[in-house]
Amino acid sequence: MFVKSFIPYGGYWCSPFARWQGSFSNLHTIKFAAEVSRKALEARKISPAAFSNVYLGMTVPAPASFYGAPWLAGMIGAEGVTGPVFSQACATSARVIGSAARAVETEDDASILCVTADRTSNGPHLLYPNPLNPGARGDAEDWVWDNFNRDPFVGNAMLQTAENTAKEASITTAEQHEVVLMRYAQYQKALADDAAFHKKYMSVVEVNPTGKKVVATVADDEGVFPSTAEGLGKLKPVMPDGTVTYGAQTFPADGNAGMIVTTKDKARELSRDPKIEIQLLAFSEGRAAKGFMPKANAPAVRSVLQKAGLDVKDIKAIKTHNPFAVNDIFLSRELGIPLDKMNNYGSSLIWGHPQGPTGMRLVIELIEELVLLGGGYGLFTGCAAGDTAAARVLEVRAG
Repeated sequence: MFVKSFIPYGGYWCSPFARWQGSFSNLHTIKFAAEVSRKALEARKISPAAFSNVYLGMTVPAPASFYGAPWLAGMIGAEGVTGPVFSQACATSARVIGSAARAVETEDDASILCVTADRTSNGPHLLYPNPLNPGARGDAEDWVWDNFNRDPFVGNAMLQTAENTAKEASITTAEQHEVVLMRYAQYQKALADDAAFHKKYMSVVEVNPTGKKVVATVADDEGVFPSTAEGLGKLKPVMPDGTVTYGAQTFPADGNAGMIVTTKDKARELSRDPKIEIQLLAFSEGRAAKGFMPKANAPAVRSVLQKAGLDVKDIKAIKTHNPFAVNDIFLSRELGIPLDKMNNYGSSLIWGHPQGPTGMRLVIELIEELVLLGGGYGLFTGCAAGDTAAARVLEVRAG
């Protein structure tokens, strides 16, 4: 359990998420994240000199990403700061925040800028030298699609893990579509009053891929498809004899997010409202049987609640990374959590999945929801490649 790790209220931000091959498809992952973070810090009047480290989370390589966090730190004006790069598939954000919290717990005055970023669009096509092949032909890999479609340990696609879980738990297509409609309606609440909820943390992005001309301005998520009962009813499962349709799963996206993890005193100093305290309480991980990725959330949640000394009934708000509607249905059944208690204001099932920053955006939205509720305990959980999951508990004390 953490006792020293805090997040300043407002000490976080996120770009809109754009469906893959959309407005962000040609932006360099790290340069884009650095620009969003630099502007966010300026808007919050936070100096880059405030940070002892920069932690970068990303899962899809980009040109010169070998230089990672030190390069990003230099671009935001923190040239004397360094830090590591984390890559843990869909759990990357959870790992970045968890590792930052552990550093704060063990250091006297740590103040860590966490940045997560990915571009699934136009992912790299890699060629690995192999002199043992005929003619020394190289081994090719499409980084994004080959890894989406095959777990090298289990041998199946991520979609198959949802189908395995749905079959074992008798989860029907109709049940999945009901959850999609619920999640889409919850997302509409974030768009109400001229997207007032999103404006609490989301940055407006001027797209300038060449550095010479702004070609688009993206103020909110791009590429979210409207979900209706009629439209979902026309969809057939993607896999033969399966249950999961394209409407009951998320889509690849591009974007980035940032968050400050620091001490209580430093968080109060950097906060937009010092009366609001956000404390990280616990972080944990879980793993399911081979080929059952959506099930991994349950052991991760049980573990993190035990570390935090809490019960599910103590939790006021819950956010999940739900690449499949199956995830939420299984978690609801397994832990007795009402489906409508999860994912108010949106989730990755609706606004997409850029990999690295997905979980960080969910934690940001969890914080803002708890502030609106007057404070309380919040839970985040999300599955990740390798039949794993990560979970986090935090507390917001408002006023």
